[in-house]
Amino acid sequence: MTVIESATTVNQPVAKVYAFLADMNNHQQLMPENIYNWSSTTDDASFTIQNMAKLAIKISSRVENQELIAIPSEKAPFDLELKWTVADNGDGTTTATHIISADLNMMMKMLAAGPLKKLADHQTERLSEILK
Repeated sequence: MTVIESATTVNQPVAKVYAFLADMNNHQQLMPENIYNWSSTTDDASFTIQNMAKLAIKISSRVENQELIAIPSEKAPFDLELKWTVADNGDGTTTATHIISADLNMMMKMLAAGPLKKLADHQTERLSEILK
């Protein structure tokens, strides 16, 4: 299993960060420009990654003010788990960590690990920008 992680500190209380992440409609704001055909509800989203694949994900687990886990709701090119954890820093800020776990063979790892890392970094960066 390939695990890619990216963390950021957000200048908002944990409940606000969690509420934003808990609604899949908000995740479109976190996506890079190569994502299109976005469609979402509170619990799921589908989109196309330019020159790669169409992906449909749904929230499979929620632990209020702690973590969210999203998994593919349709057949994906590989097993995938997208997890967000949020932790109260005790000073009105929150540490948000985005963890992408993907079951990649060696060939897929060479092709996908870089773009997945870029995606995780982009999403945490955007989260900090949006929730100033």
